[in-house]
Amino acid sequence: MKNQIKERRKAKGISQQELANYCKVTRQTINAIENEKYDPSLQLAFDLARNLNTTVDTLFMPEQ
Repeated sequence: MKNQIKERRKAKGISQQELANYCKVTRQTINAIENEKYDPSLQLAFDLARNLNTTVDTLFMPEQ
């Protein structure tokens, strides 16, 4: 699944560790999601969207 987490996170000026702390996950989890090696749970997807001031459907796009 494609995502815009890295772009949104950098635009907001926060590190992977800061985003991980906000979402109560590890920095490695954020890194794996950003690199499309791991798809987050629905709850984590909502947490990411909330902390990046966007919506889940804007943050994640299915691969075609």
